[in-house]
This record gives sequence, C-alpha cells and structure tokens, in this order.
Amino acid sequence: MQTSTFTHEYPRVLSIAGSDSGGGAGIQADLKTFAALGCYGMTAITALTAQNTQGVRSIQGTTPAMLLDQIDAVVEDIGVHAVKIGMLHSADIVQAVTQAIDKHQLSRIVLDPVMVATSGAVLISDDALAELVNQLFGKAALITPNLDEAALLVGHPLHNEADIEVAARQLLDQGAPAVLLKGGHLAGDVVSDLFMTRHGQSFWLRAPRIASPNTHGTGCTLSSAIAAHLALGDSLADAVRAGHAFVRIALAAGASVRTGAGSGPLNHGAAPRPMQLLPL
Repeated sequence: MQTSTFTHEYPRVLSIAGSDSGGGAGIQADLKTFAALGCYGMTAITALTAQNTQGVRSIQGTTPAMLLDQIDAVVEDIGVHAVKIGMLHSADIVQAVTQAIDKHQLSRIVLDPVMVATSGAVLISDDALAELVNQLFGKAALITPNLDEAALLVGHPLHNEADIEVAARQLLDQGAPAVLLKGGHLAGDVVSDLFMTRHGQSFWLRAPRIASPNTHGTGCTLSSAIAAHLALGDSLADAVRAGHAFVRIALAAGASVRTGAGSGPLNHGAAPRPMQLLPL
C-alpha cells in the first residue's frame, strides 16, 4: 500500500447559484473569480438560465433533491472552506440550502441576495424572498445587497448615503450579522459602499466611478471574491476590502472590451494569482 505524501490542500470555495449561459454572471463568474484569486471552485447549480448580454430568455430551476445531492457530493468528498450563495429563485430551494448548511455545518457564507438581473429580469419569487430573510440571513457571515435589492428588503427606496446607513441597520435588525450595502446605483462620480456589522464595526468604501458599459455580473463577482478571501484566511473586513479591490481591477480591465451587444462581463482574468496552497 502506497503511503500518502500529501502536504497541502487548495483553498476550496463552493458557489450555490444559478448558471449564466452567457458566462458573465452566476456560477460562471464565480468560478472565474475563484480561479483568478488562487482558489479551487466548486458548484451546486440552483437553476439554468438561457441568457446573454442583452437579457434572460428563460429559467429552469433545479429540484431541491438534485441541489442537495450536489452539495452533499462536494462537501462529503472534497470539503469546503467558504461558501458563496447567489440566485435562489424559489422557497423550496431556499429551504434546501438551509437544510444543507445545517447538515454540514457550513460557515464563512457570503449571501448575495440576487433578485433582479442587470437586464431588469426578476429572478426570485415573493415567497422565496421571505424564506431568504427568515432562514438564511442569520446563517450568513455577510450579505451583499445592491441598492435596489436593499430597497426591496427594507421596504423603501434609498436615495443617498444617509438612506444607506439606515437601511444597513435595518438589514442587521432582520438577522444579518454583517452587511455590505452597495451604492453603485446612486448617481455621482464616486461610488460609495457601506460595510456594517452587528457588533458596531463600520466603514465606507468610496472610490471614483469606473465608466464602463460592461457591468454584467459585478455583484456575483464581488460576493465570490469576498468568499475566496475568506477561504484564504482573511478576516471578514479584510476580505471585503480585497474583494472590492478585485472588482475594480476587473471592471477597469474590461471597460473597453466588446462582448455581445448588451452589458458585457468584467475581465476576471486581468490580474490572476497562482493557485494557493494551504498546509494540511
């Protein structure tokens, strides 16, 4: 019998999200981000979408049993250091993810409450939204809503930084331990994102707006970059800062590249890192 000589393991990140056939968002963007940051990416697909840079044509959901089987297969054999959760389109899919988190005691979870695609297509049902808040907010290390998603969650529009602060506190009151509320949809030359935790830590990430027609998958990329940095051992605050920096690099590098006739993807491969190794 051959003696094992294994000394290292890859930082492993599981994306539980929908597939984007156009490759700019969802599972595909997550895998590109994990690879660019030197992590080993794995997937549990919640839904198939037929889409491109111009919009979503159709959605076919995965059954809860199939989703659970995907998660079980990955966790039981390979193992998971961090989790990114994206598109959960129905209440039974949210319940399945909740069940898997509890069964495997998954942690370092970044929840991107995907509700509306860049194209404007609605990607979640009303009952799924309620389940998302009630079942998953408290299990995540961080939630990463954009301005429109936060407005839907708190029940009122957000017009400025003061509104963002109020909404962030409301999201913490709804059960999230920490929130990164993305202010990119506000008008102006500076983009302001707010990180806030239930324990009182808070800071703004402000940066000049990057002019680009290619913003498809920005939210997916940010949440997966944060999850990757958590898998690499960063603190939550440091992972947020590093994820924010990665998205800005990818946005700037993809701004002048034409991919399709609509909102194109980021350049996820602009500054790749080699695969990282963690000691066993």
